[in-house]
Amino acid sequence: MIAIEACGASHHCARLLQLFGHSVKLIAPQLVKPYIKRGKNDAADAEALCEAMSRPTMRFVPVKTAEQQAVLMLVGVRDRLIRNRTQLTNAIRGYAGEFGLTAAKGKAHLDPLLERIHGDESLPALAREMFAVQAKEYAQLQAQIDDVDARLMAWHRADECSQRLTKIPGVGPIGAVLLKMKTLEPELFQSRRQFAARIGLTPKDHSTAGKPGSAVSREPVTKDCAASW
Repeated sequence: MIAIEACGASHHCARLLQLFGHSVKLIAPQLVKPYIKRGKNDAADAEALCEAMSRPTMRFVPVKTAEQQAVLMLVGVRDRLIRNRTQLTNAIRGYAGEFGLTAAKGKAHLDPLLERIHGDESLPALAREMFAVQAKEYAQLQAQIDDVDARLMAWHRADECSQRLTKIPGVGPIGAVLLKMKTLEPELFQSRRQFAARIGLTPKDHSTAGKPGSAVSREPVTKDCAASW
C-alpha cells in the first residue's frame, strides 16, 4: 500500500502505480501536516504519510481517471476564459469612460457600447484603433467560451448522474458537472456539514469553549442522499 499527498501529478502517479498492482491512497496535504515532526525533510514527510494513512478515521481522495481529469480541465479552462473576459470588459469600460462613453452594468450592454464607440468619429484615430483591437479580442474570447460551454453541455447530456443532479433547485449543468467530478464518492463524507464544507458552502468548523460555532446539520450522509450520485 502506497500513500501519496494529493497534488498536481498525484492522480497520474496513482494510476501508474495501480497498473503494477499496488493499492494507492491519496491524502490531502492539510490532513498530513499534523503528523509532520520538526526538521522537515523527505524522510519526515514519508513518515508522516505512513502515520496519517494508518489512522482509522483518515479521509482519502479518490483517484481520478484520465477522462475525469480531462473534464475538470475543461471546467478550469472555462473559468480562466471567463476571468479573462471580465478583465477585458472592465478595461474597455474604463477606457470608454475616459472619453465620456458609459454603459449600464452587465455583459449584455457591452456590445451596444462597442457599436457606439465604433460609430463615434469624434474619438481620436488611435483610440478607435485600440478599441477595435479590444473588440476583436472580446469576440474571440466569447467564441472560445461558447465552444467550451457546448462541450460541457454535450458531456452533461451524456452523463445520467449529471442530469439527475440538475433536478436539485439551484444546480445547473456546470454545477452538476463539478459536483460529479469533484465528489466521486459522496459516501466517504461522514456528515452533511462535512460535504458542505468540502464544496465551500459553509465555513470550516470553529468552536469556543467546546461549543461549535456553526449550527449546520451533522446528520450522516445516508444511502438515499448518496444515491443522487
